[in-house]
Amino acid sequence: MNPQDPLANLHPLRQPDAIGWWPLAPGWWALLLLGLACLLLLAYYLWRRRRASAYRRNALAQLAELQGQYRQDRDLRRYLDQLNALLKSVALCAYPRRNVAALSGQQWLQFLNSSFSATEPFTLALVTAGYQAEPSAIDTEQSYRIARDWIRRHKVSP
Repeated sequence: MNPQDPLANLHPLRQPDAIGWWPLAPGWWALLLLGLACLLLLAYYLWRRRRASAYRRNALAQLAELQGQYRQDRDLRRYLDQLNALLKSVALCAYPRRNVAALSGQQWLQFLNSSFSATEPFTLALVTAGYQAEPSAIDTEQSYRIARDWIRRHKVSP
């Protein structure tokens, strides 16, 4: 060793370890918790929405089955009776019973058309055909389309 050079006695400088991503800073933990809470709230909202519209999916399946049954047996009176019963059961799921249960005839038709804004409204023949001995000719494809659209898009009572 050279007494003249005191720096020669020093050890080389050590580099600090690289800064790692773990453990996370408290701000990142808060952001993760907030993101998780938002995801849980979104999942809960979607689950409730799906559960609330289950009656619509069931009714659409019943409507398709009803249409298929009509195409096989061509019994118009039975088709219209079952279609009105299906529409009534959907209305009872979506609206208070006291507002829907007693409706028939013109009042029922008015309710159906007022709870749904469509280019094709329900016709009186659809509602009254079940009370006739021989129902008049009615376009079943059109009534199917209108009923399907009503089930999909009717306004729900708050």
